[in-house]
Amino acid sequence: MIIRCILEHNEFGALLYAENFTGAFSRGKTKEIALEKMPNEIKSYLKWRGKTSPKILEPKIIQEKISCLNIADADTDVLFDSEKEPLSENEYFELKRLALKSADDFLMLYNSVPDKNSSTLPHRKTFYGDVPRTAEEMYKHTKNVNAYYWGEIGIKANNTGTIVECRKMGFDELERHSNYLCNKVFNGSYDEQWSLKKVLRRFVWHDRIHAKALFRMASFAFDADYILNTFKFEK
Repeated sequence: MIIRCILEHNEFGALLYAENFTGAFSRGKTKEIALEKMPNEIKSYLKWRGKTSPKILEPKIIQEKISCLNIADADTDVLFDSEKEPLSENEYFELKRLALKSADDFLMLYNSVPDKNSSTLPHRKTFYGDVPRTAEEMYKHTKNVNAYYWGEIGIKANNTGTIVECRKMGFDELERHSNYLCNKVFNGSYDEQWSLKKVLRRFVWHDRIHAKALFRMASFAFDADYILNTFKFEK
């Protein structure tokens, strides 16, 4: 099976996204490293979704963007060519189900951590400030992109409640708009282009980035048997 990949890169690193596996990604110091990691990411991703992985997974780059952002720290602004096209009802509801499953699995992972305010990770800064170190910090950071992501396509939302609750509220507000399946492209903050399809991909992608960090930190800091591997990451 071909993994249709979008590459966003610069001299400091590479981010690779799987267009046909929404939210799946790999990254590395070089394009080659990111490409090498992608098949294992897809195996983990498919296990998370309860699907069987094909024996052969071949990454193929179909779109590329050279970025001036901090790619090494997962800063991104790419809009896939396929994220400019209208959505069918079936495609939308499948993406909605996936984004809500991702939020629910993140919440279950977070809830399984016995001490949410301790960490073994060192302090580090990135483009958005201090890197979250504890389960509590990772959860709040992941949850609190809700208002920002929805707002980029003109949907009023907030970060109230759990990660699942506030994401659901965004969907409820979206579905009050009669033309949301048109998947209009918006010029958002920092001249970044957004669409509904990109927002839904970004939710799952952002969840996976921080769920990986949370699962690895918690498994090292505490008894790994207590930490729920809800995203089926490789141990």
